[in-house]
Amino acid sequence: MSTIGNLVDRTYREYLEPMDDIVSYTTLSTTINDSATSVVFNGDLLSVEEEDALDAGAIIEIGQELMICTDLNAVTNTITVTRGARGTTAAEHEQGSLIKIAPPFPRKVVFDAVKDQINNLFPTLFAVETQSVQSSNGYTLLGTYDSPGTNNYLVSVLKAISQFTDFSAGSDQTGVVFNPVSVQMIQLPNPFTYVDDTATERTITYTSGPNYVNALQFYNIDQGHTCYVTFKKKFIEPTAETDTLATIGLEDEYEPIIMAGVAAQMMSGRDIPTATADYITDQLAVSNFPVGSANSIRNSLLQYQQLLITQARKYLRAKYPEAVEINGVNAGVQ
Repeated sequence: MSTIGNLVDRTYREYLEPMDDIVSYTTLSTTINDSATSVVFNGDLLSVEEEDALDAGAIIEIGQELMICTDLNAVTNTITVTRGARGTTAAEHEQGSLIKIAPPFPRKVVFDAVKDQINNLFPTLFAVETQSVQSSNGYTLLGTYDSPGTNNYLVSVLKAISQFTDFSAGSDQTGVVFNPVSVQMIQLPNPFTYVDDTATERTITYTSGPNYVNALQFYNIDQGHTCYVTFKKKFIEPTAETDTLATIGLEDEYEPIIMAGVAAQMMSGRDIPTATADYITDQLAVSNFPVGSANSIRNSLLQYQQLLITQARKYLRAKYPEAVEINGVNAGVQ
């Protein structure tokens, strides 16, 4: 299953680090914790000039952490460093981790750009989630006080169906055919206090994401029946590279959209090396989107990203058309 870390790696591989212009690097010879100030590196992977570049004042990167070198012992291949430089966080790093010397595109910056691009996708693109919800006479909360989940990211109902509906007779019937269910999604204040079925007062609270609690109001169906409700949902902002695309609501086919946007964001206001510019031009040509002589690399990337977004939006609108609503009530399947 693809992760945010895989997406960051792919962005480097396909846009930011052409193989003929890769930055100087070595590997970590021993595991270090988040407070160690001595970094032992593999000297066999560096030339004399590259090793000299690790002297006082140099910046190195391990994972998402940047470090400032304050001293170099070329005999023992040990660098004395200041941890968590330039707003990054000191962390434990395993033996064999890659050490980049003065990276032009720090991994933390690329990770933050990925988050920005994911946040910017909505409302043009959106995630979709289907839940099994029990109907009730009053409102039905989405999430519980002890397990709120990410239901506050839900935006609207796309469709709702159940096997327990018979509109013509005004009663319920069980059959093999799923029929539409009328439902309205309402927003409650966050935190929201209510009394559960055991007469106990509970409070559901969201500490991150949209500041409201979602609930459903059902119509024309008796309480206690199972309804399958499909929601439009905002993408959940990733917090770590281990987050999967599925967890945040991203389809795999959205990866090229994110990568093109990240590459454009990284290029903004920078003097891009010729090797990198040529590499990106070749990558766009492979995608049948050649870069015109009048277009800058950044503008071409943004145009390519917009083309991908348009295609993805057409697919979403065809598969999940906007639901018909009458007085705010979703009329079910179109």
